[in-house]
Amino acid sequence: MAKFDIPLSGLNCMGCARKVENKLTSELDTTIYELSPTFVSIESALTFLEIEKSVKELGYQAGHHYQLHLSGLNCGKCVAKLEKALSEDAYVGQFCASKSELSVSSLHSLETLQALVASLGYQATLNEPQGDEVEEEIQTSSIENNTIDALHTHQLLISGMTCASCVASVEKTIISVAGIDKAQVNLAEQSAIVYSALDSNQIETQLLPAINKAGYQAQLVTDSETQQLKQQQQQALVQAHHKRSAWFGLAVGAPLMLWGVLGGNMMIRNPQDQVAWGIVGLICLWLLATAGRSFFVNAWQALTHKRATMDTLVALGVGSAWLFSMLVVLVPDFFPAPSRHVYFEASAMIVGLISLGHYIEAKAKAKTTLSLQALIGLQPQTANLVTDKGEQVIDIKTIQVGILLRVKPGEKIPVDGRVQSGESYLDESMLTGEPVPVNKQIGDTVSAGTINQDGSLVIEAQGVGNNTMLARIVTMVRQAQSSKPKIAKLADQISAVFVPIVVAIALFSALVWYLVGPQPSASYMLVVATTVLIIACPCALGLATPLSVTVGVGKAAEMGILIRDANVLQSASKIDTVVFDKTGTLTEGKPQVQAIYALSGNEQELLSLSASVEQYSEHPLAKAIVNKALEQHIALVDVSDFKNHRGQGVEALYDNCPISLVSLNVAEKKQWDLQELHPTLTQYLNNAWTPIIVQVGGMVKGVIAIADPIKTDAKKAVTALKAMNIVPVMLTGDNQVVAEAIAMQLGINQVIAQVLPDEKASHVEGLQRQGKCVAMVGDGVNDAPALAIANVGVAMGSGSDVAIESAQMTLLNSSPLSIIRAIELSKATVRNMKQNLFGAFIYNSLGIPIAAGVLYPTFGFLLSPVVAGAAMALSSITVVSNANRLRLFKTS
Repeated sequence: MAKFDIPLSGLNCMGCARKVENKLTSELDTTIYELSPTFVSIESALTFLEIEKSVKELGYQAGHHYQLHLSGLNCGKCVAKLEKALSEDAYVGQFCASKSELSVSSLHSLETLQALVASLGYQATLNEPQGDEVEEEIQTSSIENNTIDALHTHQLLISGMTCASCVASVEKTIISVAGIDKAQVNLAEQSAIVYSALDSNQIETQLLPAINKAGYQAQLVTDSETQQLKQQQQQALVQAHHKRSAWFGLAVGAPLMLWGVLGGNMMIRNPQDQVAWGIVGLICLWLLATAGRSFFVNAWQALTHKRATMDTLVALGVGSAWLFSMLVVLVPDFFPAPSRHVYFEASAMIVGLISLGHYIEAKAKAKTTLSLQALIGLQPQTANLVTDKGEQVIDIKTIQVGILLRVKPGEKIPVDGRVQSGESYLDESMLTGEPVPVNKQIGDTVSAGTINQDGSLVIEAQGVGNNTMLARIVTMVRQAQSSKPKIAKLADQISAVFVPIVVAIALFSALVWYLVGPQPSASYMLVVATTVLIIACPCALGLATPLSVTVGVGKAAEMGILIRDANVLQSASKIDTVVFDKTGTLTEGKPQVQAIYALSGNEQELLSLSASVEQYSEHPLAKAIVNKALEQHIALVDVSDFKNHRGQGVEALYDNCPISLVSLNVAEKKQWDLQELHPTLTQYLNNAWTPIIVQVGGMVKGVIAIADPIKTDAKKAVTALKAMNIVPVMLTGDNQVVAEAIAMQLGINQVIAQVLPDEKASHVEGLQRQGKCVAMVGDGVNDAPALAIANVGVAMGSGSDVAIESAQMTLLNSSPLSIIRAIELSKATVRNMKQNLFGAFIYNSLGIPIAAGVLYPTFGFLLSPVVAGAAMALSSITVVSNANRLRLFKTS
């Protein structure tokens, strides 16, 4: 028996889904675990091909459908080889293959299918996706996201980037390669995410050489674990290099600087001075060739590619100081006697101090990714395989879908799966942020990385490798950390021209000092030019926003908040209105029948007829009625001609007698006679219960009252929003009286009730037209258009996949308090970005003029190049340290 999670398309309602259920259970040996008009989860001894054929007989589609272009197949034998491999795969359905094309339906992801073809020595690329993946009503949600989802996503590790100019150069290089759609480069992580139609082999042969040719080193990584390991290795190497360079630079420069401070001679007055300082110059040359080598190599590579970076400034400053000093040593007569001063201590100390700053900065930057590393580290490396001969420990990478695994008390769940035997409580706080353990029984799903507390469980593996929820979370967090908020665009624009402008300022300052400065003008000219070049710090600008984003997105993941894009952080910080879809966000989303009133007095008959009709509907209220009938063991009758009038109710025929179930407002619009129900309806409405009117044969026969319990922390969330001057709004399709009663309990003043599913987006637009910045919180398929159109769409993690795909932010737990945490964290992150940008701008705005000597005419103050080097290093350290403060963020 194998487990199949099958997407369905062509089904319009639960009535269609019941046809599929009857077909599979009556004709095939299958057990159904979960069923909806878009999805079925079954266990069967058959292959997906046989299941697909049965579904197609009903006129529906099953599985994912791909149209692939093939290359590498040269003859009929190649095609036969491919057909044999596809036929032997239980998760592949109907297909048609030729030497150049493959049309296939499958349960595999596109990447898995391409890997299958690649294992045979061929290549498969996507032509045009034929999917049932998203309902038509949300096609307006996000064209860019939909485009990216259809592309391959490649993770790259890049070394050699030092500032924002480097990031811009790498992005420009990546985008220039044919077939690349989009690139996100992360300076803090030294990584890049590439969205492309190219496969992994093409990336290695076309993109990586282009990046290397641009002066950087890039390598492709295929999974999060490998990426984390390589990043840690790369960080260790970078830290070791900077630490060694700092020691060398300070060991040479500190004694020289101390000699000068204590009054030692630093002038060339005679041949003895030439010899002594010549030896010092050679020692400094060795230092520049070892500890300072990277500055010059990177600067040369930048120059050959017609760009300028932070290394350009350092190389020019240090090189000028050393070259001037060496010329004074070799040909002192060429210079006026007062100008025969050497600055070897400056070249050595600048290398030492900047390397020390880079070392401290690298250590601090490594801390910014701790949240992501903690997520990756949640998954255990081994699992206990259950076999006929007993249990055996296997590597996590060898786990395949369908095998049984035992999870003992205290162990972590190795992969996503479904409980087959046992019962226990799981600690899911590392994924959802919810501290309360969750009870898991047979049939419940479990997620990789969660901790089994007290019982022993046997689970069937369902999601392995990159298909686990944990892996998807890691991918989403990494993509968000690499994205840029709008606030970063100003820094990027300045960084693009920063270095050339600084060089121009240095040359202009040098010229001014040479022409009108005091004697020795040559010495002053050198000091000023070197100081301007050294004090300018483009890396502070380059790190200002990426580090805040990296820490903020990682912190959000720790709190059970998944952020799709860094722009959401900026948008969420401006929210002034939060619209809650009532069901599933403010309420539990598990409606229960509270009362049944039949005019005839036969409540069981009324419930039986109602449940018989509602069993074909997927609406939560319909499920509540069906569940009530099952609880009371009431037999259902056969009905026909079921119709689901979206937002208007349902109807069917029983013995050619029409039965209709509608909401109170629909019944009133249709002018049904509700006179006899009036006292009962008043009582139900006062209790905030939703009445469902039942009509049989054109006569109203009774009413069923349903209520959805309010979440325990919903009122607390509403109160917190009001304290933040944010207006809470409740949006619901429920009756106006019921909605207002629930809103009163929660303290919500603005209620939009009796809204049809396709009207939710228009109400959000209405609020936006009033100048509101709107966050929409929802969990259902019918919330997707509203989530997509809101300034910030927030999906509950317990909601539908369509809602989550349409939202920009996902709450992994079901508490409405999470929206408060998300807004507070967004504001803290944006505030941190602004602090970093302000600090970087102010530092450069003040530092460069002071280095150019603007204070000298008035105060006689001129900055030393050594002090400039220390200040430059300190500016980067300050930005990194401030970003790391976000890791200590706590919600109110």
